[in-house]
Amino acid sequence: MSKKNAKAILLFVDAIIAAILIVLDQVIKSKVVEVFTADPSEKKFIPGVIYLVYLKNTGAAFSSFQNQKWLLLLISIVFMAVLAFIMIKLPLRKKFIPANVLFSLVIAGGIGNMIDRIKQSYVVDYLGFDFWRSYPIFNFADICVVVGVIGLFILFLFVYKENDLDFLRFKKAKVAEKSENEADEKDSDVHNPDKEEAVSVDKEKEEAE
Repeated sequence: MSKKNAKAILLFVDAIIAAILIVLDQVIKSKVVEVFTADPSEKKFIPGVIYLVYLKNTGAAFSSFQNQKWLLLLISIVFMAVLAFIMIKLPLRKKFIPANVLFSLVIAGGIGNMIDRIKQSYVVDYLGFDFWRSYPIFNFADICVVVGVIGLFILFLFVYKENDLDFLRFKKAKVAEKSENEADEKDSDVHNPDKEEAVSVDKEKEEAE
């Protein structure tokens, strides 16, 4: 299988993961709206830990950018585009598979909340910490974003080395890719019996002359 086909398959799997998370986010939000429309009172989910409440958030995290729908949509679209670009540029190596999954989480969470803003100009939030009442109400999409960002932060800061990130430096990445291709060709030539035989014949001709 060629590298391009393998990369396409990996990105397809990433898209499937993101799609599943987005659908799950929207299903949960729909159920929350249904339940709280019938009974708007606060509900215990995990007593002493998590409670449920229905909140229409017209802003972003920590209630910032309130009623700035189009600005938030623009920021979200640019952010998603940057993340998608980095995902496409990620080298096809086993060590980068966790990063692919984490990028999928962040993108899924961002799109999940973006869908809310497009549909109804606010995001449905419903989860709160019972032991930390001052913490902002959040949702499943927010969890995906936070887990993804923390995971990526750990990978890029503590796991990946500087040369692992050459793909983000365009010129160096091209040089590295060229060197890698040359190394592959050289390795292929060494293990090619037909080429070895041709070289041997040429040497015999030169000695005869």
